[in-house]
Amino acid sequence: MRVLLFGATGMVGQGVLRECLRAKDVEFVQTVGRSPTGQLDPRLTEIVHPDMMDYRAIESSLQGFDACFFCLGVSSFRMQEADYSRLTYDLTLAAARTLARLNPQMTFVYVSGRGTDSSEHGRSMWARVKGRTENALKLLPFRAVYLFRPGVIEPLHGIQSKTRMYRLLYPLLRPVMALMRLLTPNQIVTTEEVGLAMLAVARRPDAARAVLEPADISAICRTPAGPAGTPPLTPRAG
Repeated sequence: MRVLLFGATGMVGQGVLRECLRAKDVEFVQTVGRSPTGQLDPRLTEIVHPDMMDYRAIESSLQGFDACFFCLGVSSFRMQEADYSRLTYDLTLAAARTLARLNPQMTFVYVSGRGTDSSEHGRSMWARVKGRTENALKLLPFRAVYLFRPGVIEPLHGIQSKTRMYRLLYPLLRPVMALMRLLTPNQIVTTEEVGLAMLAVARRPDAARAVLEPADISAICRTPAGPAGTPPLTPRAG
């Protein structure tokens, strides 16, 4: 499997990259981002691309992929809707529209957020923008589109957020996350689970419903891929 990964330096992207490089059936991983990951692996190629709204200069390097894991995102904290929309909707669709044209056989996986508003009319600004982004992605002619809504994400294996506030908060929240694991296991996932679940749906594009909540992500990363022609797996939140 050949994988294209956007946002590999972020917290989620780091976890996804780790699982891609650990997977025996991933023969090639190419990252696209404004900065390199610093990782070294014979299967890894990195494209440092300053303009994430325009891919014409690198289109020849974006072809022939089986899956795209799109982990780019920004916090909506203190952002106006127009700015957040540009860095969420516009940025995502600029990449996705290009890839749908170049790789119509591709499975596209987008990291959204729990509470996303598919109606696009709710009171929460970030949820409306994410909902509009999800709805637009579902209309693109990919082989399959999956929308991950992970909610609370626990970083593992030394992975850290690029956001300073989150780097400071996560060590303090570790006991809370451990308690959540015990009391509300369907509300939290790890960076490892997100990466494994993305690989699972890429291996088998009929593996789950299009929108995956935390419980779905946890379930599908533990479900072995069945032979071709078996009924699709549809994990449900508990």
